[in-house]
Amino acid sequence: MVNIALAAESPVGSGMAVAIRDVSHQFDIRGEILPVLDHVSLTAQPGEFIALLGPSGCGKSTLLRLVAGLERPCKGVVLADGAPIEQPDPSRVVVFQDPTLFPWRTVRKNVALGLEARGQARIHAERVERALRLVGLEKFENAYPHQLSGGMAQRAALARALVNDPRLLILDEPLGKLDHLTRMAMQRELLSLWQRRGFTVLLVTHDVEEALLMASRVIVFSERPARIKAELHVDLPYPRHRDAAALVSLRHQVFDLLGLASTW
Repeated sequence: MVNIALAAESPVGSGMAVAIRDVSHQFDIRGEILPVLDHVSLTAQPGEFIALLGPSGCGKSTLLRLVAGLERPCKGVVLADGAPIEQPDPSRVVVFQDPTLFPWRTVRKNVALGLEARGQARIHAERVERALRLVGLEKFENAYPHQLSGGMAQRAALARALVNDPRLLILDEPLGKLDHLTRMAMQRELLSLWQRRGFTVLLVTHDVEEALLMASRVIVFSERPARIKAELHVDLPYPRHRDAAALVSLRHQVFDLLGLASTW
C-alpha cells in the first residue's frame, strides 16, 4: 500500500469511530464464489470525512453495506466505537444514489419515516423541522416528490438521514445522478453540514475531483477483489478550489493509481 504523506485535520464532534479489521468478503452466485473484498483494514476517526475511490464494481459499496450492518463480513470484523457491527442502527445512516422517496408521502412525511417506524414521530417532531431547515426544504415540507427537482429530492433524502442525528453518514454515490451545477451545490451543502454537525462520513464516489474537494482522506482501491492501494491525506483548507496546484497534483496521483494517467 502506498502512503502519500499530506497530513490532514478534520473536525471533532459527535462522530463515530469506525474500524475495519482484515475484512474479506465474497458472494456465492449460483454456486460460484465471487470474492469482492480482500483483507481490507481501515480506520476512521470521529468526525473524519473519508472518500473511497476505485474501479466500478470493485467492492466499495459492499464495504459500505458491511459498515451499515446490512451484511456481515465473511472474514474479519467491523467495529463502531469499539463494538462489533452486527445489524443496522439509526446512528449509522446510508444515503444512496437514488433518493427512494415514497411518491404518496409529502416531503415532511418522507423525512419523518424513520421516526414513525420507531414510534417517535410525535415525540421528536422538532427533529423533522430542524432537518428540513438544515437542507433548505422547510418551504417544501408539504410538496410531493414529483414536484421536486433532482437536487431537492436528494436534499429530502439527506434530511431523512439527518433526522436520526446520525454519528456516521454513509454516502453511496449520493450525487451521481445530478447535473453538474446541482452536484456542485450539493457538495457545498454536504460539506457545510459535516462541518457544522461533526459526524463521521464515508463517501463512495467515482468522481476523483469530488473526493479531493470534500474528503480529509481519500482511499484508493484496486480492481475486485478490492484491496487498498493508497491513502491520500488531503491537507487543503475549505472551501477548496478545483484549479489549486496542490489539488491538481493530487488528482494526477489518483489517476495514476487508477491506471488512467495517460488519459489526463
